Amino acid sequence: MSDWLDSIKWDAQGLVPAIAQDAASGEILMVAWMNREALEETARTLRGVYWSRSRGKLWRKGEESGHVQKVSEIRLDCDNDVVLLKVEQLGGIACHTGRRSCFFQKLDRDEQGGDRWVTIAPVLKAPDEIYRK
Repeated sequence: MSDWLDSIKWDAQGLVPAIAQDAASGEILMVAWMNREALEETARTLRGVYWSRSRGKLWRKGEESGHVQKVSEIRLDCDNDVVLLKVEQLGGIACHTGRRSCFFQKLDRDEQGGDRWVTIAPVLKAPDEIYRK
């Protein structure tokens, strides 16, 4: 029943990177990690579930913020070592900073040829309004 999970090349910690992509627009929203249990639960519930390396436990996206990811499709890359989730991001916020996407910084070159990171997306909701304390 879980033979499909055996096809994945898990890293030494039993994890695989997972990309969450907006199913409608194609925008990359975030990258996180999944273990076998997280991917299995994601496939069963069609809700984004990840492995939190910092907390050492499953992280059900939106469990605190309400910004749940409804999964419409799960894909595996050609090397079987990256998972892609096509999602509908409920609430429109995927990033813990309160932005739509975690990829809100762009490398920009100024007129003198210097490179710097520039924030290109606004905070939609302040993190202290999203997360319980």
